[in-house]
Amino acid sequence: MTSPHDPYVRVRGAREHNLRNADVDIPRDTLTVFTGVSGSGKSSLAFGTIYAEAQRRYFESVAPYARRLIHQVGTPAVGEVTGLPPAVSLEQRRSAPGARSSVGTVTTLSNSLRMLFSRAGDYPQGAERLDSDAFSPNTAAGACPRCHGLGRVHRTSEELLVPDPDLSVREGAIAAWPGAWQGKNLRDVLDALGYDVDRPWRELDPADREWILFTDEQPVVTVHPVREAGRIQRPYQGTYMSARRYVMHTFADSKSATLRAKAERFLTSEPCPVCGGSRLRPEAMAVTFAGRTIAELAGLALTELADLLAAAGGDATARVLTADLLARIGTVTELGLGYLSLDRTAPTLSSGELQRLRLATQLRAGLFGVVYVLDEPSAGLHPADTEALLAVLGRLKEAGNTVFVVEHQMDVVRRADWLVDVGPLAGEHGGRVLHSGPPAGLAGVAESATRRFLFPDAPPPSREVRAPSGWLRLYGVERHNVRGVDAAFPLGVFTAVTGVSGSGKSTLVGQVLAGALADRRGAGPDSGEREQVVAGYARAEGLDAVDRLVQVDQRPIGRTPRSNLATYTGLFDVVRKLFAAGPLARERGYRAGRFSFNVTGGRCETCQGEGFVSVELLFLPSTYAPCPDCHGARYNPETLEVTLRGLNIAQVLDLTVESAAGFFAGTPAAARSLGTLLDVGLGYLRLGQPATELSGGEAQRIKLAAELQRTRRGHTLYLLDEPTTGLHPADVEVLMRQLHGLVEAGSTVVVVEHDMAVVAGADWVIDLGPGGGDRGGRIVAEGPPAEVARVPESRTAGYLRTALGLA
Repeated sequence: MTSPHDPYVRVRGAREHNLRNADVDIPRDTLTVFTGVSGSGKSSLAFGTIYAEAQRRYFESVAPYARRLIHQVGTPAVGEVTGLPPAVSLEQRRSAPGARSSVGTVTTLSNSLRMLFSRAGDYPQGAERLDSDAFSPNTAAGACPRCHGLGRVHRTSEELLVPDPDLSVREGAIAAWPGAWQGKNLRDVLDALGYDVDRPWRELDPADREWILFTDEQPVVTVHPVREAGRIQRPYQGTYMSARRYVMHTFADSKSATLRAKAERFLTSEPCPVCGGSRLRPEAMAVTFAGRTIAELAGLALTELADLLAAAGGDATARVLTADLLARIGTVTELGLGYLSLDRTAPTLSSGELQRLRLATQLRAGLFGVVYVLDEPSAGLHPADTEALLAVLGRLKEAGNTVFVVEHQMDVVRRADWLVDVGPLAGEHGGRVLHSGPPAGLAGVAESATRRFLFPDAPPPSREVRAPSGWLRLYGVERHNVRGVDAAFPLGVFTAVTGVSGSGKSTLVGQVLAGALADRRGAGPDSGEREQVVAGYARAEGLDAVDRLVQVDQRPIGRTPRSNLATYTGLFDVVRKLFAAGPLARERGYRAGRFSFNVTGGRCETCQGEGFVSVELLFLPSTYAPCPDCHGARYNPETLEVTLRGLNIAQVLDLTVESAAGFFAGTPAAARSLGTLLDVGLGYLRLGQPATELSGGEAQRIKLAAELQRTRRGHTLYLLDEPTTGLHPADVEVLMRQLHGLVEAGSTVVVVEHDMAVVAGADWVIDLGPGGGDRGGRIVAEGPPAEVARVPESRTAGYLRTALGLA
């Protein structure tokens, strides 16, 4: 029997995903950490059950109109949850924020800064005082009319639109035009307008070339298509659209990321000539505070902005507003994000950075009696920054809240008041609560995969570092906060690039090194100079030793539920062909396309093959609910009647990678894909799991698995950005075996990494710092791990000594 003031959140009979009727009691007003290997069920318990139940209860309290739709929203599969206060989720969102979203908008610091300029700014003589909206590039009152508040304008040129002037229009000279029927239509319309589409482009009259590419006119003309054998094509009214107009329209309005990316290839981007990139109207840019415009302040690192505001002074209004800004900035810098600027766009932030920004906002909200559910807040954090994170989590708890954290970082686990360990393994081999109690109690749980990492009984085994087979050197690196750096990357070994958040790691590796390798081919003396400036370095040596670059990042493998690991790896093509080859499918004339949920025919048309329908709740965010007709199966009943060894296509897509490996053991093409997914520790994922449900770390490992399937030729350089994000230490060991295997096979691996166990196992370490932002951007130490661990200036050294067993 539980009282209304039960000090525990009690979960009974949790069956969400792979949870096996799990029961658990968790004390309130504590910092509780949920651990377990990837896919063990810890997120299903914390987010899929506890937070989902809190959300369901909130939905029940909303207005009657919204409540009429609530029954369509899935409720968690759980017997009972008691003692549960209102909950706030700070999950690492899978969807990317828009280009107009920034650090300032995520934290609401931009609102406070705009208010400061509106109320306490220095205005030109005789100028009217502006409302705070006039200082926002995202409002009509503030946005620069030329670039609409984006700060950049896009242009195109004849050289970009027509890369090969020896071709005629009919032969495809205008590369920017679409393919298939739409491109043929534009060529036919141009022909009907009287232009010569069969002459080489360079021989056409310059005035004609100008009109074809850049006119804003859209003349309509009758087109008489050339008759083809067996086809009757009647005349039709065709509308002309110039190449520039087509590219601009596609880039601005297309919902297809692929089409937008293609259009972008024919555009150059440059700062807006009217606002100079500030994104604001001249009236707003004429107002200053402490001698700076709002755009200049928004471009400063938060630590610099805080210093400037603290010294600004001013009247009573200015002092009140700056004090509020300083307090808000303080919570962000406390979380190790002081290197960010307010105008840094949200899409350029990692999921960990975004989550910590939202955490800082919650800290200022002053809520009491709430359960905060966080998804790996230490993701992307250097061990030196983890202390500050723990302090913030402690303050949330001290304010009278309960903090539930899904976490793999053992330093965070050790500081927890309560530990819930789920496992023992992933998928169907997990789903049980192995331990619920103080962390020390896990020492006696033999089944736990977490136990040996939380209580190591021996120092890590030492291994001999590999000798480089050569060097790749970049001189005079200049990009973001990396200034005048000479960097050397050894070839044929495993290199870890380390440093505190914002020290320049991703800039050096993901932008400059990757850019140097990507741009080196086909660059003559003149273009080579230009490309090096773009890539951010002055001179390079050793680039030709690398035959192939593979950059594996954490960007999603797809942005809609239609994309999944089966479609991304090519496995789905093999599966569909197997179904189409079955006796019932042949009898009915079903081809492989019938078994795709992306095209009409075999899919459920109610949800158009997504398995879910969008439920709009007016003032609440729209949410997904299972399709009322196919109940999530994605296919129509006729397609589901076709089976392969007793399973229909929907049931095959519902298999985990591990189960599918057994099911397809006799099919080499499928077994190869599944084997590589198992090798990178993704055996717990379902084949049809939507890309929107995958973490950045999972997306990165799926890309790595797809790459591992390919036949490797020549010397390949693999660049990975924090590949261990979202991985339990046991899964890190599995992934590292694969990456070291690539090196043993003759390749080079460079990882940006914060996990000291990975760094300790590297052959070479490049440590950037010593701090973040303007306090970073230098190579503080480089060499084998044992040498870097002895460099006093390095903030990584102490943690690396511990990982090496030298401390």
